Amino acid sequence: MYRRFFLVLLYPFAFHAQLNTVVNDWKSDKDLKSAAVGYCVLDAKTSEVLEEYNSHQFLIPASTLKVVTTGAALGILGASYRFETRICYTGTLDKTSGILNGDLIIYGHGDPTLQSENFFKDTSQVTDKWASILKSKGIREIKGKIIGDASYFERSIPGNWIWADISNYFGVAPCALSFNDNKFKVVYCSKEPGAKAEVVKTIPSYINNIITINSNVIAKGTEDEAYVYGDPFSYTKEINGKIPPNKSNFEVEASLPDPALLCAEMLYLSLNKIGIKCKPTAIHSQYKKEDSLSVRTTLYSYYSPPLEKIVYFTNLKSNNHYCETLLRVIGKGSMHQGIEAVKNFWQKKGLDVNELFMVDGSGLSRANTVTPFFQASLLSTIYQDSVYYKAINNSLPIAGKSGSMNNIGKGKFIENNMRAKTGYINRARGYCGYLKTRSGKDLSFSILFNNYNCTAKEAKIKIEKFLIELAEL
Repeated sequence: MYRRFFLVLLYPFAFHAQLNTVVNDWKSDKDLKSAAVGYCVLDAKTSEVLEEYNSHQFLIPASTLKVVTTGAALGILGASYRFETRICYTGTLDKTSGILNGDLIIYGHGDPTLQSENFFKDTSQVTDKWASILKSKGIREIKGKIIGDASYFERSIPGNWIWADISNYFGVAPCALSFNDNKFKVVYCSKEPGAKAEVVKTIPSYINNIITINSNVIAKGTEDEAYVYGDPFSYTKEINGKIPPNKSNFEVEASLPDPALLCAEMLYLSLNKIGIKCKPTAIHSQYKKEDSLSVRTTLYSYYSPPLEKIVYFTNLKSNNHYCETLLRVIGKGSMHQGIEAVKNFWQKKGLDVNELFMVDGSGLSRANTVTPFFQASLLSTIYQDSVYYKAINNSLPIAGKSGSMNNIGKGKFIENNMRAKTGYINRARGYCGYLKTRSGKDLSFSILFNNYNCTAKEAKIKIEKFLIELAEL
C-alpha cells in the first residue's frame, strides 16, 4: 500500500526529470548554442500550462503557421463552405442558332482546387464538364472572347518571400482563378554524372504563349535540387541546380505565369473537342477589377469540394497555394485584409494576438513570428469546440503514419497518438498539434527551433526526443 502510494507520488517528478534531461541536453548542445528555442504544453481540455520554456518568445513558425490560417478560415467561412466559379457571358445569346454574340467568361472566386492533383485524375478535365454543360444549354458558337477572370484577388505575392522560392511549385502566386495547382512541369532527360541535363518539354503548354526555360541543371546526386528563378508572372524561367543522373523523364515543377489564361485555354480546347466554334486567338485573362464591369449573365456555377476537405489537404500536404488562397478569400481578395481577419477572429476567441505577427498565411516567409504559447492556446481553444476540432484534427498528419509525420515516433508511444502540423524552412523547424499521453491526458503543444547550427534532419531528431518523453506525462 505504501509502496504504491510512493510510486504514484514519484511519477510526476520522474516525468519532469526525464523531460528536463532532454531540455538540459539542448542547453549544452553546441548545435543549439546560438539557437532560439521555445515550447509550450497545455492541458487541451482546460488550457492549463503544464510545461513551458521561452513560451512567450517570438519565433519563426514556418508551416506550423498554417493551423492559424486554416483554423480561422474554418471559423469564418464554415466547414461546409464551397468556392463558386461562374461561367458567364456578355452580349446576347441567340437560343435559336446557338450563337453567343459576346464574350464567355470564367469568373474565379478563389477555388484553389480546379484541376488540382488532389481532386482530379489526369484523365479527368473540369473544363470538359463545363463544355458539355454549355453545349446542353444550346451554345454552338462563340463570336467573342473566352476570358479567364481572376480580378477578385489582388495579383501579388507576399513581399517577404525570397527569390529562391517564388517561381517554384511551393511558392506559386495565389490566383482567384487558379488552375492545375498554378504550376507546370519541366521534363528533363539527364545522362552521366556531371553532364548538363536537357529540357525535353513543359507540361501543360499554352496555346498562344511559349514558356522559355534557360536551364543550367547538372546531373549529380540523388535528390531534386533544381530551383526555378524569375518573375512569377513572366514566361521566362531560369533553372539552376542538380537532378539525379540517368533519368529519362525527370520532372521539376515551377509556377505558372498566368493560371487564369491556362484555364481559359483549356476550356477552349474542351469546347473545340465537342464541336462548339470559337477562335483560338481570342483567349484572354484579366486581373483588374475595372475590366470586369460589363453586364454578365450566369450560365452555370461550379462549386468546389467543401472547405473541410480543402483544409485537410492544406495541412496534411502543407500546401502553401491552398493556404494563401484561403487567406485572401477571408480577406475578400486582399492578403492584408486576410491577415487582419485572421487576427480579429482569434482575438474574439480570447487569444492575445500581440503574440502573432503575420506577413503571409502559409509560413513560407521568415518574417512571420509567433509564440509557442499562442499556438498551443489556439489549439486548445479549437479542442474545446467539438465540431471545429474534428475538422482541424483530421487534417493534421499522424505520427508514424501520414504526411510529414510519417517517420516521426516509429515504434514509440507517440506513433498514432500524436497529430501535428510540421514546419520547415531554412534553419527553422517546428511542430504544433495534439498528443494523447500514456496516462490518457490530451495535450495541445507547440515547439519551435530557430537558427540552429545543424542539418534539418538533426534538428528533427532533437525535437523528436522531446515529443517521445512528452507522451509519458
